[in-house]
Amino acid sequence: MNIENNLTKQSVLNYLNENKRMDNRKFLELRKIEIETGISKNAEGSARVKFGNTEVVAGVKMDVTTPYTDHEDEGTLITTLELLPIASEEFESGPPRIQAIELGRLVDRGVRESGFIDFEKLCIKKGEKVWGIFLDLYAINDDGNLLDTGVMAALAALLTSKIPKYDEKTEKVQFGEWTNKKLPLTKSIPITMTFYKIGDKMIIDPNKVEEISADGRLTLALSELDKRLVINSMQKGLEEAFTKQELSKIFAEAEKKHAEILKKLEKLE
Repeated sequence: MNIENNLTKQSVLNYLNENKRMDNRKFLELRKIEIETGISKNAEGSARVKFGNTEVVAGVKMDVTTPYTDHEDEGTLITTLELLPIASEEFESGPPRIQAIELGRLVDRGVRESGFIDFEKLCIKKGEKVWGIFLDLYAINDDGNLLDTGVMAALAALLTSKIPKYDEKTEKVQFGEWTNKKLPLTKSIPITMTFYKIGDKMIIDPNKVEEISADGRLTLALSELDKRLVINSMQKGLEEAFTKQELSKIFAEAEKKHAEILKKLEKLE
């Protein structure tokens, strides 16, 4: 960490030690969340989501493709996330870098492992033709917590997606034309929450200054299964470890935040 970052971290710590954050939020308080859907006329589903000033756009496209050999009766999912240079001076044009690849994989894992998409209902002909889902995310502005913002954008786009028309005779998708069928989804909506440790303090939904000051990071993707919450995926980041007491606090808080965020997404169904 360079001198500038050290000074930034010390400033953040000074605020946290006074039990406050630089934007006057509580430690475990989310920024204002804004969700806008239907932003692309060409996508099967699309959304723009903002956590404070952090903004991510998501789009869903579908096409008929060949299934994977080990899942011959299931549709496919490919998730990509681009960190556009307009989002931050830290991002550069060109092939995806490690951070973009990691974020894309985390979004994909949460969606896939939760069972949110009913892939079997995307099968057209076993072993030959299935619907493939292409989920693309674009970071428009990075003011911290791109991952949770990106997941929310992905979920909003998927929840509002419709299956395009498919001509079985010509075996072609009628792009720009849609059926009345929504994407086959379950009630297991995988909401992602990332907790950050700065010194001995725990926060959620950091702005960029807080994020670069963090010592430890833990991401959870939670969804409901048989009226109980389950962890679909979990990812530890940065060097600092979490104690058992801190993990207990994280799991308890994640349950509360899941209910809070779920209400916002259920309005889109």
